This record gives sequence, C-alpha cells and structure tokens, in this order.
Amino acid sequence: MAKESRFMRWLQDSVFKPLEDKKMPVMEHLYELQRRLTRIVIVMGIFFVATFFYADTLVQWLRVPLQNMFVPGQLEWVPTDLPKIPFVFLSPAEALWQNLKVAALFAVVLSTPYTLWELWAFVVPGLHVQERRFVGPFVATSTLAFYLGLAFCFFFVLPFALNFLVSYGVQAGFIPQLSIASYVGFTLWFLLIFGLIFEVPLALTLMAKLGWVDVPFLKRYRKWAFLGAFLFAAILTPTPDPFNQCLMALPMYFFYEVGIISAGFFKKKPQPDSATVPAGSSAMAPSGGMLRPKPVVAGGVHGADEEYVDVPDTRPR
Repeated sequence: MAKESRFMRWLQDSVFKPLEDKKMPVMEHLYELQRRLTRIVIVMGIFFVATFFYADTLVQWLRVPLQNMFVPGQLEWVPTDLPKIPFVFLSPAEALWQNLKVAALFAVVLSTPYTLWELWAFVVPGLHVQERRFVGPFVATSTLAFYLGLAFCFFFVLPFALNFLVSYGVQAGFIPQLSIASYVGFTLWFLLIFGLIFEVPLALTLMAKLGWVDVPFLKRYRKWAFLGAFLFAAILTPTPDPFNQCLMALPMYFFYEVGIISAGFFKKKPQPDSATVPAGSSAMAPSGGMLRPKPVVAGGVHGADEEYVDVPDTRPR
C-alpha cells in the first residue's frame, strides 16, 4: 500500500500537475487545440510518407489471408486449396490509388497512440483528479483493444471469410479474378470495423462509469442489441451475403454481453445523500429565507422527547 501511495503521489506530481488548467481564455484553448491538431497531422504525414514507400509490401501482406489459413497451435500460415488468384486493376489510376489508401490507413493506425495522447493532454486539465485517473487507463486500454480487433480480424476472420466466399465462387464454376480496389476495400473495411467492435465493452463501461446506463438497463435491451447488431452488420458489411453479416454481428453482440459484465464491475458509485446528516453534526434549518443552525438534541440536555422550537421571524414584511 505504501508503494502504491508513493506511486500515486509521483503520478500526481509528475504527470497530472504539469497538465493543470491555468484558467486560459477560450481563444487560448482554441490555439492550444490548433497546435495539438497540427502536431497530429504532422505525425500522420510522417507515417504516411514512410508507409507509402512500403505500400506494395503492405498490399502483399493484405493478400496473405486470401489463400492461407492461420494455425494458432503452430503460429504459422498454411496454404489453402484455392488456386492462384491474380489481382487486376480496371482503371489506369486504380493501383496507385489503392497504394495511397493503404498507406493512409496504416498511417492513421500507427499514429493512433500519439493522437490519443495529444487529445488526452488537451482534455485532462478540465477533469477532476478521479476522472483523470480513469481516463488515462481508458485511453491505453482502448488503444490496445483496437489493435487486438485488427489482429483478430486479420488472423482469423478474414481467412475464414475469404476462403468461404472464393471457394463458393470456384465451386460454382467461376474463374476468380479480383480487382485490387475491391479486395483492398474489402479487407481494410473489415479490419476497421473489427477494430471498432472491440471497443464496444469499453464504450459501455465508460457510459456506466458516467452514470448514463446501468446493468439492468443493458439487460433489458438485450434483444434490441441483438437485432441492432445484425442491422448494423447488414449496413457495414461490404457484401450483402448473410455469411459476412453473421461474422460481424455475432462478435458485436458477444462484446455487448462482455460490456454488461464490465459495466457491473465499473458502475458509477452512488453519491452520499446530502439530506442525511452525520451524527454529532448540526443540521441547517430554514427560517424566514435564512439558514439557521439547528442543534442536535441529546438526551439529558433538553430531554429525549423535546423538540427544537425555531426563533420566530420578527422582521417587518
């Protein structure tokens, strides 16, 4: 406990106090936001330039789930029975545009920790101490959850979905030839959605911490959450087939249930009732628009059953 208290004091003095709000005017807050957004854009631009030179390699990595399955026990990719599937582009600028799209998305993903840090540093001066202690771990956990969603989609969801869809077309007698734009758009959209799906428990936990929802409320709307998961999946999936819809809707509802459990652990603590007065303290009784101290009657002073009589208001009306 002593070590924990020393750590919290160090955290307060070294991290929180330098971020204290200096009661800046609104314009200074706007200038501060402008500076932080400029830094975010600069960092994203640096990552974009770096990833653009490796865009071809990144596209090759995006092709891995197309004809391979990941085996968790062996920690390696195993080729599937699908034939060699060539990529084609249907417009002169399609290949270049897809490289730009891949580089931009990877730049956003790689710069996400720095972006969240800048936003947190801008918001934290206006928060209370207990809110700061909650927001910091929440930002770190949300970043980790987003990356876990990307990894889960890349290693498990995409190989399964692509193998099923392409195998279905091959067995139907069609020759597989994929447009680079359609394939890159399909994989990037799936990666982004699953990264956001992994944020559902954290979002529900945050709303429960703020007192917006509680566990009975979330349990009451379970069936609507189940229906809403399939409706959102029908809108968000790049293809209209029910297979991809189930691949996206079922994890979404599963994380809704995880969010219910998490909200039960991190629910908002009830505030003490201001009407209750602790023993040994004096209450405040209104009298003629003014608050007068009301002494606590103890046995043996005025009698156990004696009631306090307020001073009559003699002011002229």
